[in-house]
Amino acid sequence: MDLNSRLFDSIRIKPSCDEPKAAAEGVCESPGCTQPGLYRAPKGRKAEGQYWRFCIDHVRAYNATYNYFDGMNDAAVQAYQKDAIIGHRPTWAMGVNRTGEAKPADEPVRDWAYVDPLGILRGEGVGDARRRARQPEEPRKPKHSATVRRALDVMGLEENADSAAIKAQYKVLVKRFHPDANGGDRSFEERLRDIIRAHDVLRAAGLC
Repeated sequence: MDLNSRLFDSIRIKPSCDEPKAAAEGVCESPGCTQPGLYRAPKGRKAEGQYWRFCIDHVRAYNATYNYFDGMNDAAVQAYQKDAIIGHRPTWAMGVNRTGEAKPADEPVRDWAYVDPLGILRGEGVGDARRRARQPEEPRKPKHSATVRRALDVMGLEENADSAAIKAQYKVLVKRFHPDANGGDRSFEERLRDIIRAHDVLRAAGLC
């Protein structure tokens, strides 16, 4: 960049007289004081956003005696402090009809948070939680691992078999396939070992 270029001669800076000047501060608003009022002090409750203009000495004296809650009883002060937690915004209890209008007796109870004037959601069965709650639910089958399901299958049991059923079935199968119950025939030994292993799996799973 050439600092001696003629382009620099055509640059003009906006005159300072066109720049906004800071507003001149008034005098202190304390009676009889002629010092500049350089400091702001809040006027107090019911005059939020409004300020007095004081000099340094009078603003210190004002702040030392300032009390926003002056003239309020204890109950009013506590109510103000409680409302200050939520920023003095209005609140309503859950489920309260703020309009105060009574609902028609035949209007169904909505389980959703928005208006459905055409009844589309009701047509699809949405919001029938109460009706479904009154209907008896089908018993849920217990969920077991694949190993446990195989063990139950080896013993000829359903997945919802309880501890008593497992123990009773185990006794029946052992007695049926034991060589002593078959005149010393050892052809059922493999089947008996499968039953014993299946019972051990169910016992380790805490089912019997």
